[in-house]
Amino acid sequence: MRTGRLAGAALALLALSGCASLAPKPKAAPPIKVNLNPYPSTYQRYAGVPTVIRGATVFDGEGQQINNGTIVFADGAIVGVGGADLPVPAGAQVIDGTGKYVTPGIIDVHSHLGNYPSPGVPAHSDGNESTSPARPEVWAEHSVWPQDPGFSRALINGGVTTFQVLPGSANLFGGRSVTLKNVPARTAQGMKFPGAPYGLKMACGENPKRNYGGKGQMPQTRMGNIAYARGVWLKAQAYKRKWDRYERNGGEMPERDIAMDTLRGVLAKQIIIHNHCYRADEMAQMIDMAKEFGYRIGTFHHAVESYKVADILAKEGICSAMWSDWYGFKMESYDGIKENIPFVHNAGACAIVHSDDPNGIQRLNQEAAKALADGIRAGVPNLSEPIAWTWLSRNPAYALGILDKTGTLKAGKMADVVLWNGNPFSHYSRPERVWIDGALMYDANDPKRRPVSDFELGQPGEGDVK
Repeated sequence: MRTGRLAGAALALLALSGCASLAPKPKAAPPIKVNLNPYPSTYQRYAGVPTVIRGATVFDGEGQQINNGTIVFADGAIVGVGGADLPVPAGAQVIDGTGKYVTPGIIDVHSHLGNYPSPGVPAHSDGNESTSPARPEVWAEHSVWPQDPGFSRALINGGVTTFQVLPGSANLFGGRSVTLKNVPARTAQGMKFPGAPYGLKMACGENPKRNYGGKGQMPQTRMGNIAYARGVWLKAQAYKRKWDRYERNGGEMPERDIAMDTLRGVLAKQIIIHNHCYRADEMAQMIDMAKEFGYRIGTFHHAVESYKVADILAKEGICSAMWSDWYGFKMESYDGIKENIPFVHNAGACAIVHSDDPNGIQRLNQEAAKALADGIRAGVPNLSEPIAWTWLSRNPAYALGILDKTGTLKAGKMADVVLWNGNPFSHYSRPERVWIDGALMYDANDPKRRPVSDFELGQPGEGDVK
């Protein structure tokens, strides 16, 4: 009898034990959605009217030239581009472009306007957070001064409608870039190009080792540059794995690190690398490092030796942002050649003319003209003025990830358009009118159209011509 009671108790315990093992495990807390875009674009296009330009020579930005061309735009977008027989909408404003040229607005992929503004005084020097070799947590937009008079000068003298503001090159990781439309706004967010991906500024070569090696810090050498950067990428990979797992499975939220957020965005191919790099051998090393850690380089900037590795750049799909004839000002820029841009183009790689300068950005059309002439003199085949314009608008738009929105005169794209008073490859030609998203932002024939920032207002000698 007693034996029977014990057996019953044991069975009961086993049953309880079995129930416990079958009980569902507590569910992990669902992942919290983190806002990775806390400073969104608030850009609103200015008002425009349906506009037609007739009789002009058109460079469409895709390498084509249309003589006696017509362009139609309305509601912020390009409606059509064609010859003299292109239908025009009733009631549109018609502009006679005879003897003039129409192009897409120029895009500068390398500018520091806003964070090294005019006037260039130390109080306005906000482009380099040179306090550590790796500062991916800083964002260039937080240094942009919307009142910088350099914006309007790039517009009226250079026909620049879009530009990327990069942090400086003191660091191996300099921080996030931002792409802006060249319009007056009260805030940097009001200028932010809607939908443009962020960039990350990286640097190789002399700048990082000079800035930190001179202080007795790492990096002091080029091998130190690579070693330091590899260590940072290792941490970024671990950070990404941790957050990817959390977003997939939930549970306890990992600690946020805004520096690593940026690098995780690069590894996820959401943020584009813009790499300051002069020498060909260092570009090749940066490509190898990108492959080691699983990210992609979008553009090499100041790439004076791209012509030496143009085939590699073409194979990897990496753009080169270059000057036409500025080199030799330091050792790593010593071996530049004037044919760099056309040679890169001839190799099938993505060639871009950039400024890195508040004055140079006002003459990018002339920089392209010089490169075109040097390429023709060197015998590069199939060069032409409409091909050279791809270096100023299509290719930079591609490099910034906005080619589906701007950079060429194609129906449906943003109406970012410049009417030049002559051939834009001539030193004597200037923008006559500039539209951004179809809104007339500058008219050389109407002084009241000249944009004047609050800083210039009331200072005729500083740009106020009203």
